[in-house]
Amino acid sequence: MNGIRLALSWLTVLPVRGPEEVDRAAAARAIGWAPAVGILLGCATAGLVWVLGLAGAPWLLAGFVAVAGLALITRGMHIDGLADTMDGLGSYGPPERAREIMKSGGAGPFGVAALVFAIAVQAVSFAALAGAGRWLAVVVAVAVGRVAVVLACRRGIEAAPGAGFGALVAGTQPVAAGVVWSGIALVAAVFATGDHWQGPVAVFAALGLAGVLVRHCVRRFGGLNGDVLGAALEVSVAVAAGILTFGV
Repeated sequence: MNGIRLALSWLTVLPVRGPEEVDRAAAARAIGWAPAVGILLGCATAGLVWVLGLAGAPWLLAGFVAVAGLALITRGMHIDGLADTMDGLGSYGPPERAREIMKSGGAGPFGVAALVFAIAVQAVSFAALAGAGRWLAVVVAVAVGRVAVVLACRRGIEAAPGAGFGALVAGTQPVAAGVVWSGIALVAAVFATGDHWQGPVAVFAALGLAGVLVRHCVRRFGGLNGDVLGAALEVSVAVAAGILTFGV
């Protein structure tokens, strides 16, 4: 239960208190439960869009409000991680300089462009899925982002120098954990669209692209940090949601 509580306290603003002391073992359990938190957030996202649509709001507006709600309930740390990661990748200095840029607290042109693109894709996709009544697809897209986090923290991945959160979670997840959660996402995705192939393709593409991004960032920054996890999460949600709209 400590793992679930810590996952909720880390990944949401819900008033759930985790354990007072957090070591790598506790962090490993929390990251292992991240996809379950993603399912809860996905259900909340789908529910918010449904309520707004029921109230007469256009689906597109509901989609943007849902993305804003996700950012709010997750403290905005994932979109902040996306912006910092893209700014770091956009620099041409050594890894030390890239990490310094990521810690600066500001958002440069690469970060802003990435934020606009990711937010727009997610909002438009949620709107399209809602208009087609594909509520399970919304849940799958949000949850897949948290599966990407589990895969990014697999054993063999080292933390970047000076990483705080990354040092706690990098290399903590057994391969089996990523396989199990990926399998659950693939099975759910089969029923998320009218074409049974489309959902699994969306999950494969989202997790695959997130994996490529994480691998490149680990090389570029000298290891994994929390910003990279946020970037992988947001990118995978956007890719999964976007592909799930095909044919709507």
